[in-house]
Amino acid sequence: MIAESEWKWFGNAAHFICGRWCRFHLATQVGDFLVSTVGQLVHPKDSKGGEQADALYLVENPNGAEIGYNRFYETMVFKAGPPCDAEGCNCGLPIPSDHGELDFEGYNDPGAATLGHRAMCLRAAKGEIQVRTA
Repeated sequence: MIAESEWKWFGNAAHFICGRWCRFHLATQVGDFLVSTVGQLVHPKDSKGGEQADALYLVENPNGAEIGYNRFYETMVFKAGPPCDAEGCNCGLPIPSDHGELDFEGYNDPGAATLGHRAMCLRAAKGEIQVRTA
């Protein structure tokens, strides 16, 4: 069991090609795993850009746009790769390995996404997620 005091929390979206437009994101390294949750997508094509347009879009669509089939939030688990050391960033966020996601869960509200993220972190801490080999 990996103690929660050993988990590393990051403020960046750690997966999803449109992650930069997600207003909701949690990223946690638990041992050799990176648990990433994203959601509340406000894509420029939907809101037409700008803070005022984004705010209006979220009033009309509080969970943002779907990020996948029938879901507005999702958690994925990856094998954690080396930490980011990009010049000017150096945030330390592990780069997801190229083995693809090891586990997944989808949600439709931020409360469920928050609880789901924590549950997935606990699964990783307990050794319940298996690493695939290439």
